[in-house]
Amino acid sequence: MSRIPRLTPARAALAGDAAAAQAAAAPAHDADIPVDPQAGAFFDCDNTIMQGAAIFYLGRGLYKRKFFSSRELARFAWQQAWFRVNGAEHAGHMADAKASALSIVQGHRVTDLEEICEEVFDEYMADKIWPGTRALVQMHLEAGQRTWLVTAAPQEAAKVIAGRLGMTGALGTVAEAVNGVYTGRLVGDTLHGPAKAEAVRALAAKEGLDLSRCAAYSDSSNDIPMLSLVGHPYVINPDADLRRHAREQGWRIRDFRTGRKAARVGIPAAAGLGAAAGGTAAAVAMYRKRH
Repeated sequence: MSRIPRLTPARAALAGDAAAAQAAAAPAHDADIPVDPQAGAFFDCDNTIMQGAAIFYLGRGLYKRKFFSSRELARFAWQQAWFRVNGAEHAGHMADAKASALSIVQGHRVTDLEEICEEVFDEYMADKIWPGTRALVQMHLEAGQRTWLVTAAPQEAAKVIAGRLGMTGALGTVAEAVNGVYTGRLVGDTLHGPAKAEAVRALAAKEGLDLSRCAAYSDSSNDIPMLSLVGHPYVINPDADLRRHAREQGWRIRDFRTGRKAARVGIPAAAGLGAAAGGTAAAVAMYRKRH
């Protein structure tokens, strides 16, 4: 792949200029940079792209709009606090959150939730994005590679997060709707653990991707199946089990929670991204200096 000529979109996004970032991200990659049709990157969301869990921020936004009671909000708040302290998903908490979310949206219109997801991103999620992971997304895009968000969060929220980061697309948990109204049931199962890996495998087949040329990023041991699919697995802000597994497998580990200077973080370079790595690290440093 040819040398990457510039990193303007990443610098715009990481400098905190929303208008410039949106303009730079459309199209997702520079027209002068050749797309690698067989390489791509898959990013987990919760504690990988953003601090905390998307579904809990969505719950907070829905409560603000009187979708449910203060008692249900307290449960969401407790789950979010647990997640932030432990930095990992727990099957019981995720199942409880899923059941709560389905009951909350039942009877509401899909278009209403899509609009709310846009608002919730601005209200609660935008300032929770990890600068280091955001830089990694931009690094892949500017290398002409496609990127996808892959998350257990609702598909509506996943699309908004991916769109705001200029990503190619998103895979999320799909809630059933009939005539544009939610039924309170899922289409398939929650996109979590092995189900996430299978979704990535199916997407790769559909898009003609060579998984050995692809990268994946996650914080959770639940995503070991997805990380194991690709030729370039990277561990971001890992839980204890994933950190141990990554060390055993020789996977690269990056932790953006430590407060270390960007120059010492050492942004990893996936296949074909060596030329972009240095510029992306500089972009992270620029972002942190300005904030």
